[in-house]
Amino acid sequence: MRFPRTKSEPERLVDTVGGSLAAIGSGMNRGRVVKAGLIAGGVAALTAGSAAISSLRRRIGERPS
Repeated sequence: MRFPRTKSEPERLVDTVGGSLAAIGSGMNRGRVVKAGLIAGGVAALTAGSAAISSLRRRIGERPS
């Protein structure tokens, strides 16, 4: 008796993400999806930049005088 092969985790992730994008794309036109992606990317970039500046400020404050 052979057991069915189970999917590995990365394949499940790709399937899940693909299904989510298909569901989003079916209800919205391409322009709206692109705009939402740009907004999300901008928010992520601002958050990363803020964290980097905070880290630099902490490092500068820790230097011995």
